[in-house]
Amino acid sequence: MTPLLQAAASSVKGAEKGGKMTLCLHQNTSAGAGYRKSLEGWARAGIKQVEITSPLLDAFLKTDTLAAARKVVTDLGLTAVSCSPGQSDYWNPTPDHAAKLDVFRRRCEQYAPFGIRKIYNPSNATVKITRDDYKGGLDIIRETGEAAKQFNMLAMIEFTRASGFYSSLATTVKQIHAAAHPNTKVLFDFYHFWSGPSKFEDTDLLEVGDVGHVHFQDVPGDIPREMLDNTTRLIPGDGITPKTKILKKLVEKGYSGPVSVELFLPEFQQGDPYEVASRIRTKAEAVLHQAKVG
Repeated sequence: MTPLLQAAASSVKGAEKGGKMTLCLHQNTSAGAGYRKSLEGWARAGIKQVEITSPLLDAFLKTDTLAAARKVVTDLGLTAVSCSPGQSDYWNPTPDHAAKLDVFRRRCEQYAPFGIRKIYNPSNATVKITRDDYKGGLDIIRETGEAAKQFNMLAMIEFTRASGFYSSLATTVKQIHAAAHPNTKVLFDFYHFWSGPSKFEDTDLLEVGDVGHVHFQDVPGDIPREMLDNTTRLIPGDGITPKTKILKKLVEKGYSGPVSVELFLPEFQQGDPYEVASRIRTKAEAVLHQAKVG
């Protein structure tokens, strides 16, 4: 019985360190509305936390200032919690990695005045990967963590289901543990996790505090897994992902805070931001409530 008692104690301890999760929206979800209109529509729908995307911010900055971009967020009563440079081939070694790290630093400098403390890059890889690349990847994790630390930020790896480098939670966690930099964490994306090569048992590899941020989507059950891509993401509650089970596991591993809905279907990206946000809020908050984490 001792192992069972220890496991139970660990679960309770993890739950105590975790806590309430709150709904957040990722600007990719209303990409067609642009920077200002997406945030204005979401605020009207009662959204309080947002993720800023570089393409929408850059488009806004063509005709306005960074100070004005920050003012949009604060005037609407919103809190920006995360951001991304959106760089491909960032975490795997490439000859031009030094230049990519410079871009990452500039983005940290740009986003830090928003009060954002979390920044991530996806693990998308377009080049052929070798076993030695994983050794080189450890240096990239450490360098990136150090760059983020200069701006009081956490750097996060988003493992992506189709990546040839980090496509699973297991590989990502092992690399982060091996690199051992306190400012690097996992970005846990529900869609990439449940539609990709990860297994639920991989969550046991997580240590308390390993997850820095969460993307919250659902996976459809009526489409062959081989045909899934970003455009098949669903609002939480509309698919087959064991959301309650995963949410409780994340709490056990110490996560609390925003869960950010990031969708790519045209009906969302080109839809009215207020209506899209209202629809997402109704369904996603019901899921959080059912799991007793929201």
